[in-house]
Amino acid sequence: MIKVEYILFRTRSDRAEYIAKKFDNYLKGKIIDVGCDKALLRELLPEAEYIGIDIGGDPDIVLNLEQADKLPFDNSSFDCVICSDVLEHLNNFHIIFDELIRISKKYIIISLPNNWREARRVISRGKGSIVHYGLPSNPSKDRHKWFFSFSEALKFINSKLDFHPIKLVEAYAAEKSKIFPIRYIRRLRYPCQEHYLNRYAHTLWVVLEKATKKI
Repeated sequence: MIKVEYILFRTRSDRAEYIAKKFDNYLKGKIIDVGCDKALLRELLPEAEYIGIDIGGDPDIVLNLEQADKLPFDNSSFDCVICSDVLEHLNNFHIIFDELIRISKKYIIISLPNNWREARRVISRGKGSIVHYGLPSNPSKDRHKWFFSFSEALKFINSKLDFHPIKLVEAYAAEKSKIFPIRYIRRLRYPCQEHYLNRYAHTLWVVLEKATKKI
């Protein structure tokens, strides 16, 4: 069973503050924020050796992740690697995921959106625009390249446990808070957790731990 936390971020600052507080135990030593945008975590982690990388915003290192075949860091360079709501924007999703594992010494924190949740009402109504997947008049700088459900995202993470020296430490769903009667009715209507989370969870959060090599 996947546990559920009732959270929703109104701004990117809200998400950064959540990460700094929620994952405080992992965010020690040398930290890299992959796809950092404005690097909001930098000030929230004053005791850490923080490095943010991205193509825009306020990164310490400017890097176009989508054009990278390899991140410019040695193996096991960082105590913790953070990549929050970034991979779905990249055509080279799989390459960068593997790179997150390679450059981590200990922990990898990843969040992935449940795109089904955003799309289901728009599709059922036959009108409206699906966030990040529409066709605007001008090119969008915030476009997703992948469309997957919560269960597909979790399946992807689990599949990687067989290919990398990592284990899953935490995995949970983030859902928008609703009053108890609504949550209760939803659970009755969709008793299968997979179906429920695909419909209502907005984000998958995972913490991975890299195995330490024995000398």
